[in-house]
Amino acid sequence: MKLHTRLLLSSIFAALLTIVSTGNAADKHHGPAWTYEGAASAEHWGDLDKSFATCKLGKEQSPIDIQAPEASKLASLGFAYLNGDARLLNNGHTIQVNLSGAGGLIVNNDQYQLLQFHFHTPSEERINGKSYPMVAHLVHKNGKGELAVVAVFFEEGAAHPALDDVFTRLPEKAGSQTALVGGLNPRTLIPDDRAYYSFMGSLTIPPCSEGVRWQVMKQPLTLSKAQLNAFRKLYPMNARPVQPLNGRKIMGS
Repeated sequence: MKLHTRLLLSSIFAALLTIVSTGNAADKHHGPAWTYEGAASAEHWGDLDKSFATCKLGKEQSPIDIQAPEASKLASLGFAYLNGDARLLNNGHTIQVNLSGAGGLIVNNDQYQLLQFHFHTPSEERINGKSYPMVAHLVHKNGKGELAVVAVFFEEGAAHPALDDVFTRLPEKAGSQTALVGGLNPRTLIPDDRAYYSFMGSLTIPPCSEGVRWQVMKQPLTLSKAQLNAFRKLYPMNARPVQPLNGRKIMGS
């Protein structure tokens, strides 16, 4: 085998190893350990590692308490969701539903692909000081790598039928995952009333990166006490405290 051929094959093999390693890393927790309680809780995230510094130094941190939003004719959110493959992952901090081929979101003519959604209890976002038993965060990314998150509140009431497969098959061990047979259509997570609040914020977990476009739906959905308890059995509390607004504008449709 000629030298240049061997070098080419070696490069291809190395690239494949990199892709495989990167894919596996996405399903595992790496970096400094952080928690919601104790010595590594939210108030200490910014001191755990220099890569988490934005958690304490950032000026547009999430979540926030939404108070006195400015009335505005916000652009309608274009939900173009599809039934796609879904895989439940217990990532050690929440249950995350990774999606493939599930469509996306259009905001101000900007297209975002839906990547995953996950849950926090109680809700991280608050409305005039009020929190809900749970919130789902639907995470999207556009072609420039920018993130947009849609937050949907849940209050206790009737069971959410489309989430039955999720709450009855929660992976109990951190790092474990399971596929949802038949996939899932995330359209069932969007309330009929599309009114929402809009503001710029951050990720609500380390490294707390900013520049995230937030859309918080005003109308809550319901889930049953049994569904809520199934999640809280694994994660009794996984919500970051609300962060200072620091002069940000909150718009409401």
